[in-house]
Amino acid sequence: MSKLYPIGIQNFEDLRKKDYIYVDKTALIYQLISTGKYYFLSRPRRFGKSLLISTLEAYFSGKRELFAGLEMEKLEKDWIEYPVLHLDLNTQKYDSIEKLEGILNDALCRWEDIYGSRESETSLSLRFQGIIRRAAEKTGHNTVILIDEYDKPMLQAIGNPELQTEYRNTLKAFYGALKSCDGYIQFAMLTGVTKFGKVSVFSDLNNLMDISMINRFSEICGITEEELHRYFDDDIHTLAEKLGTGYEETCTRLRLNYDGYHFSFKSSGMYNPFSILNTFANMQIDNYWFATGTPTYLVELMKQHNYNVEEIEDIVTSGPVLDSIDAASTDPVSVIYQSGYLTIKGYNEEFENYTLGFPNREVEQGFFRFLLPNYASVSVTKSPYEIQRFVEEVRKGDVDSFLSRLQTFFDDIPYELAPRDREMHYQNILYIVFKLMGFHAEVEYHTSRGRVDLVLKTSDYIYVMEFKLDGTAEEAMTQIEAKGYASAFAADRRKVVKVGVNFSSETRTIDRWIIS
Repeated sequence: MSKLYPIGIQNFEDLRKKDYIYVDKTALIYQLISTGKYYFLSRPRRFGKSLLISTLEAYFSGKRELFAGLEMEKLEKDWIEYPVLHLDLNTQKYDSIEKLEGILNDALCRWEDIYGSRESETSLSLRFQGIIRRAAEKTGHNTVILIDEYDKPMLQAIGNPELQTEYRNTLKAFYGALKSCDGYIQFAMLTGVTKFGKVSVFSDLNNLMDISMINRFSEICGITEEELHRYFDDDIHTLAEKLGTGYEETCTRLRLNYDGYHFSFKSSGMYNPFSILNTFANMQIDNYWFATGTPTYLVELMKQHNYNVEEIEDIVTSGPVLDSIDAASTDPVSVIYQSGYLTIKGYNEEFENYTLGFPNREVEQGFFRFLLPNYASVSVTKSPYEIQRFVEEVRKGDVDSFLSRLQTFFDDIPYELAPRDREMHYQNILYIVFKLMGFHAEVEYHTSRGRVDLVLKTSDYIYVMEFKLDGTAEEAMTQIEAKGYASAFAADRRKVVKVGVNFSSETRTIDRWIIS
């Protein structure tokens, strides 16, 4: 019988009854249930948060039969059925406060049909509190509250401060029921992509334990190296045959493309479950996770604050920055990290600082591919082909065609940008282009005020390039000669090509180049 991969299946009962493959996380779930009461978990999209919530719902609903053969079956003895209030905020486009209120009202109406209502409960938060109490009183067991994607409305309003404030005030009061109804609650868990902190929805929920960066729960979502081989080893062998590669090389390719997520500084690397399942279902390696959603709001934040794209490669920051997003702040680092585009690469215990980087090739390449048409004058559809043409031109030594094509990428740099911002924008475009070329050719890239220098290597050529801002192409070439940049490759069999380029802030593009 062929294996069934639960791609897009987020309902635990459906998954188990239809015999989809399930990576057993129930021992960790039992530990979660047994050692605490209120939890928050942040994980990137499509990382298994909804399935985790659904598994908790099945457990607290006393559905023992769904856990047959799993670790939970050995651990749990009582299997009590609790009233469960499950709210999923992932099902709506939140472009107005009415949309949010409509979703909350619909959930409350469904619960009130079961547990009743009172006329005095005139607000959303009062109705929620009343339902929690009546559910416990009616069933004789305290209420379980599971909220999936709690932050979806806040994320969708990240560029709209007024709307975000409305969402924050509504959700803050609504979620406040978790604190006021403590005596009627058995267990509560909120999940989301991000954690909004300080004066935001969490400011009153100081009873929530945030396990997002706790090492003992770091493997609760995603797939570990051990789980990959325990559940999918035969799939790896089949994939190796399909790709015409050996088993070890296939493992290396899977690791390069999909592994590398670290949710605490001591945690082992986690594979992206969505990409792994799709890879084995389709028996080919592709950019599955990145294709399901684009980081539009992140790019808007980066452009709005003229963020230096090059810095994203080696960010060093503190735990509090990663731990939550201040709704009033516009620093994109915490949002980029919590959204799954960056992960923990290292930790300095003395200074308590984290080093961030891209988790794997799928995310890194996908991120820069998405950035290019958002910064340069190139369409989304033409962008991948333009990079291909760039690489083909430098491989055959056609520098003029390469620079002519690059020249067109600067056509839409806004006039209103201040000179310093314009320089950053120009450097960002160059960096993104050469970063994407770096997946197919060796690129060393360095920047400083008013200049960019780089070395680009192909099988036949070594290009030593100097870019000046508001200088001359001759000055750029003089710099190459004076600094002896090319002398390091004197013994190399490949042809060394020196290129001096000047970028004019007045014309907002490359105005001249010299090739030697």
